[in-house]
Amino acid sequence: MTRVRVEGFTISLDGYGAGPKQDLDNPLGVGGTDLHQWLFPTRTFQRALFGKDNGTTGIDDDFAARGFRNIGAWILGRNMFGPIRGPWPNGDWKGWWGNNPPYHVPVFVLTHHARAPLEMEGGTTFHFITGGIREALDRAREAADGKDVRIGGGPGTLQQYLRAGLIDELHLAIAPVLLGGGERLFEGVDMRASGYACTQVVASGKATHVVLRRKHNAPPP
Repeated sequence: MTRVRVEGFTISLDGYGAGPKQDLDNPLGVGGTDLHQWLFPTRTFQRALFGKDNGTTGIDDDFAARGFRNIGAWILGRNMFGPIRGPWPNGDWKGWWGNNPPYHVPVFVLTHHARAPLEMEGGTTFHFITGGIREALDRAREAADGKDVRIGGGPGTLQQYLRAGLIDELHLAIAPVLLGGGERLFEGVDMRASGYACTQVVASGKATHVVLRRKHNAPPP
């Protein structure tokens, strides 16, 4: 059965999932890269982004690796695809990751502006969805063909899916940093009332990993 998962989404101690002033030079907002110091050195990240087999192992790598298991499709907010706002001026921007993005499955990008699908190396094709979160999820479930759908963010996208009760499981990494501003993940979201409970907590030297699952019989938010 296809599940909808959030994996490796990192928040600061003061609750921010991205820093302020996101732009081409600061894709995660000012200070946002500090959130991911648990992830960058891991073997999983080094392999996915750079094709290298070196990198750290242990707790952080275990959680990074689980985020790629049994994933058949991704959903991203437009900010996660690029810094361009408004109508697409042309097809020049093809994402943050170069010609061979780390997804290797279909990726569905939420946007208000239509764009033709973008086929990349390594099996990744970006599909641009203008019909909202449920259309994106329906398309992603079909493309996943029985595997799980991973929602990659950013915070605003996760909030929409959480409010709609459409996420089955979240792995959050809580980084020991303070951002002081940006986008809060749980702004306006009552996780308890939505039926989520903590099922796992594991700490490394660089993050506290928390897994939240939604009860199958939880009422719609």
